[in-house]
Amino acid sequence: MSGAEGRERNQSASLRRALAVLEYVRDHAGAGQGLSLSRLAEALGLAKSTVLRLTAPLVEARLLERDRRSGAYRLGYGALHLGQAYLSTLDLRAAAAEETHRLMLQVRETVHLVVYDPPYVVYIDKVENEATVRMASRIGSRGELYCTAVGKAILAWQPEEAVERVAAAGMPARTRHTITDPDRLRADLARIRQRGYAVDDRENEPEVRCVAAPIFTHDDTVASALSVSGLSSRITAARVRDLGPLVAGAALRISRKLGALR
Repeated sequence: MSGAEGRERNQSASLRRALAVLEYVRDHAGAGQGLSLSRLAEALGLAKSTVLRLTAPLVEARLLERDRRSGAYRLGYGALHLGQAYLSTLDLRAAAAEETHRLMLQVRETVHLVVYDPPYVVYIDKVENEATVRMASRIGSRGELYCTAVGKAILAWQPEEAVERVAAAGMPARTRHTITDPDRLRADLARIRQRGYAVDDRENEPEVRCVAAPIFTHDDTVASALSVSGLSSRITAARVRDLGPLVAGAALRISRKLGALR
């Protein structure tokens, strides 16, 4: 190995360790507390002198800051600027594309991506399995909040005022299974928050079941959702229990791409 190759390898190792320091501070520095040099060194299995050397350029770049009195490390405003720059370039469809296609291949059903546009949801992407019956939904169409899985997945994480507006606007039956009572809807939303996914059990279309999960943003709000839809003969009540965690997992991975910390 040449001297140049050795230097490159050492620099790469140092960079990885510096990033490990940054990630540890990100994940473990409490609000306003920061992490001491001793704790960082112990947690990462490094000498204090090594941590000092690794953090110096991070402090210079404002990715980390160090309290002058206590010496504790916390994230610096440079990390915020990086996060804001990343979020400003995000496109929801692009961020979700890999997961929507993977989910479709996994479950072999139609996958939808929607955004919250009160008092509706709007379908912005659709990935179909060509081998199954094509769904009637189309990109750009709107759906109700109270009777679609994607709508309920979003509504479950909205303030109570949003639920009150839905109830006040009326909840007409779309099928014989539609929830039309506001109290029943609130009970369903509570179950959705508990298990992490919503179910449209033939509530919007007579022979269609859907399973949806919320997509969180960097500020822990929900303004979009992901769903799997199919004929009730294929998506049986028993299969819903298997699909729920799969859809929720895909939505969580998209949420993380959007900066969510869940």
